[in-house]
This record gives sequence, C-alpha cells and structure tokens, in this order.
Amino acid sequence: MRMCSLILALSFLTTSTSIAAELEWIQVSPDGKSFVTAKSQKKFVPWGFNYDHDRGGLLLEDYWNTDWKAIEEDFAEMKQLGANVVRIHLQFGKFMSTTDQPRTAALKKLGELLKLAKDTGLYLNLTGLGCYHKQDVPAWYDRLSDAERWQAQANFWEAVSRQCANSPAIFCYDLMNEPVVHGGKKKGTDWLGPGFAGKHFVQRITLEPDERPRPEIAAAWIKTLVEAIRKQDQRHLITVGLVPWSLERRGLQSGFVPEKIGKHLDFISVHIYPVKGKVDAALETLKGFDIGKPLVIEETFPLKSSPKEFEEFLLKSKQHADGWIGFYWGKTIDENKAGKTIGDAITAVWLEFFLKNGKQFKAQP
Repeated sequence: MRMCSLILALSFLTTSTSIAAELEWIQVSPDGKSFVTAKSQKKFVPWGFNYDHDRGGLLLEDYWNTDWKAIEEDFAEMKQLGANVVRIHLQFGKFMSTTDQPRTAALKKLGELLKLAKDTGLYLNLTGLGCYHKQDVPAWYDRLSDAERWQAQANFWEAVSRQCANSPAIFCYDLMNEPVVHGGKKKGTDWLGPGFAGKHFVQRITLEPDERPRPEIAAAWIKTLVEAIRKQDQRHLITVGLVPWSLERRGLQSGFVPEKIGKHLDFISVHIYPVKGKVDAALETLKGFDIGKPLVIEETFPLKSSPKEFEEFLLKSKQHADGWIGFYWGKTIDENKAGKTIGDAITAVWLEFFLKNGKQFKAQP
C-alpha cells in the first residue's frame, strides 16, 4: 500500500462535499475559441492525464471491480499533481453484451467513477469504443458489416451518455481513439491497426470499399454517433481523438480532415508526440488542426524527443492549443525516480514538468 497516496485519497474524499460544490459544467466560450465554466464564465484550460492503464498495464475495466482503492489513490495523486482532466478509455466489449444490450454492471461502475471524479474535483474525458486488447473484442462485433458496426457503436454511446448526462464531472465524450477510414479498393480484413506495446490504439470505422470521399465517410460516422449521444445528453461536449496524419498532405492519411469533420464536433483533439530534431514540424502539424475551434492536444509525451525538446514543443504549442493531456500510470514522481528503467526516468521528468508548469498553462491568456 502506498501510504502517502492513501492519505491523499482519504483527504480528498473527506472533503468531497466542498469540492463537488465547486465543480461547474464546462462549455465552449461565447466566441467559440476556448472553454469556460458555465455559471461563472471563467476560462477553463484542460490540463491532465490519460489514465489508460495502471502501472502493470491493465486496462481500467480489468481492475476497477477488484482494486477500487488503487483508482481512488491514483485520482488523488493526479489531482495533487495539478490535473483538472483525466482521460478514461472505455472498452466496447466490456460495456456491450450484444449489438444493442449494454452491460448494466459496467454502467453502474461508470456511475461510481463519475462520483469519484466529482468528489476529487476532476473532470473526465470519456473516450469510448476501445478495442485495445484484441483478445477482449467480441467475435460477433468483428463479424458485423460497416452499417451494423456503426449502429452497435451508436448504441454504446447512447447507453454511456444516458448514464453520464446529469453529471458535471464530464468534460467531454471522445467518440473513439484514433479512428481511420478504410482507404483500399478491396475489402479490409482487420478493424484494428498494428499493435503497440501489446495494445491496438488505431481502429478502422469501415472495411468495405466506398466511392464516397473518405472525409465524407468520416463526417457521416461522427454525425451518427453525435446524434445517438444527443438523444440522451444535450450539454456535454463531443470530440474525437485524431492522429496527426489526419491532415490532407502527401502520404498516409486517416480520412478525418479537421476542416471537413469539425462542424459536427464541439472542439478538435489531436495526438502529437514531437520527434527529436523536428519540433518545428510538430508545431506546423499542430497548426493544421487549428481551424477556429478550441484545440486540445489530447495525447503527448516525450516518447520520441528529449525532455528539453518536449518542453520547447509544449511551450510553443500555446499559440494554437487550448488544452494538454499527457499520461499518468499510477506511479508517483518519487516512485518513478526510484525505478530502474529509462521509461521510469522519462516519466519522472514529465511529471515534474507537469507539476511545475500547471499554473502557467492553466492560466493561459
């Protein structure tokens, strides 16, 4: 048991009433370019973490029934580090038993997570339709046609948004992590992109060839899911997590062109990991996603660059971005410093930067 973490968690939970009273709904500002709190109209800058797995690599639904105390501790630690948003990744197979039947137990647990977030004073970015562990994806789900799969995904979002509609602890719904439109002239064979560290983060929304332009297909998919959510929830913001190669440039493209899908979304989210020696290129890519709506860097980390270059990227990104979400995997700064891997050392540097610079970023003019 991490004693200091437990003390933090208990401290936050015992003061939950006062914290919850301060949690306002978040909306897009009147000028459409940033975020504000709904009642007080104070500027809100997302500054937080992807909480996509625990220190052992388990996904949230793999341990939230057996180790809830660890989640309480992790939420307390993220709050202590200065976060105001936590990005949660929900797996389709853990929430849907059939194409149209949600799992009641999973929705109930999600309700408990909403309460924990509210009590801790954190907003959730709820990213859905995850298929990160291929072995957990239902076989029946992979057998669906494009249209049937879209309907099952709409059913997922209708169930989740119904559960979350009345909670101020939701910052946004993210329709899917890194979706792409099938671009081949032949039928695709796999809904999931290549694995990374044992997980599949990129997902295709189609496998069938389609004569429509890929951005048109992407926009139709977004519209389908947004309409499903709006049946249950008219207030919470909606986005989708885009890969950096969503821009119309030579080479690899996802089909999710910001200018052509943006009208269906409340704000734009992009995942950018600056590369060593190419900070200017990363900033130029970021600029391409700045289409006049709020822009959040929903994933970033010094994975491919030096800590110094990463810091340079984040500081210069302020000219375009309105929010930043990095990563937290259940280990404190001191625990990472005591670790023996390069990953531990990099994470420690990142968390120290996050803690030190939070006020500056959240006070962005």
